[in-house]
Amino acid sequence: MITLRRSEDRGLADHGWLHSQHSFSFAEYYDPAHMGVGNLRVINEDRIAPGTGFGTHGHRDMEIVSVVLSGELAHRDSMGNGTVIRPGEVQRMTAGTGVRHSEFNHSQNGHTHFLQIWLLPRAEGLTPGYEQKAFDPAGQQGRLQVVAQPSGADGAITLNADARLSLGRFDGAEAATVPLDPTRLSYVFLVRGQLEVNGHRLLAGDAATLDGETQLRLGQGQGAEVLVFDLAR
Repeated sequence: MITLRRSEDRGLADHGWLHSQHSFSFAEYYDPAHMGVGNLRVINEDRIAPGTGFGTHGHRDMEIVSVVLSGELAHRDSMGNGTVIRPGEVQRMTAGTGVRHSEFNHSQNGHTHFLQIWLLPRAEGLTPGYEQKAFDPAGQQGRLQVVAQPSGADGAITLNADARLSLGRFDGAEAATVPLDPTRLSYVFLVRGQLEVNGHRLLAGDAATLDGETQLRLGQGQGAEVLVFDLAR
């Protein structure tokens, strides 16, 4: 079964300094039909105005992944990390027993556009942690590249959740067919462009949930950048 979620059906929060589109219920946006998929709880597509951002606030018992699409995101936290996340980089923060952090647009000239992703961890009360890595977009052209997974193998970020995240880029005749475990869930989020997913046309911001499917087929892309999740139920 394939269920589509169109971009325009997402929740919207516009605070002036922050424009955020919510794939699932978050903050003041609540839709009982869209609380998450498996152990995936949040995908917020955020655009932060220059010189602004999220002040220091706390999290616990969540795996938080940030993927910067354009601009630069400055991160500081109570673990002593102070970094800047740039396009091509993926960050994972294990909130565990509790972390406080801030996120700001590091640029004074343009918006920072990024995805904020939350997943339920494999256990509560984990030791807080942080990891950040750069991934060459060439390794994603015409294929899916695993960027986060529990084992951290093959250069991926180590994810303390029963999930795997992959990034891919598809144009023209480029295509990929990936076997799926039908006992798990797959979630496909199109970041940019256009892409055909198992015969369904997706535009930027659209998503598809695959339940009970044995294959994921990606093709007919037009400047497509896609994020694919393999998830526990």
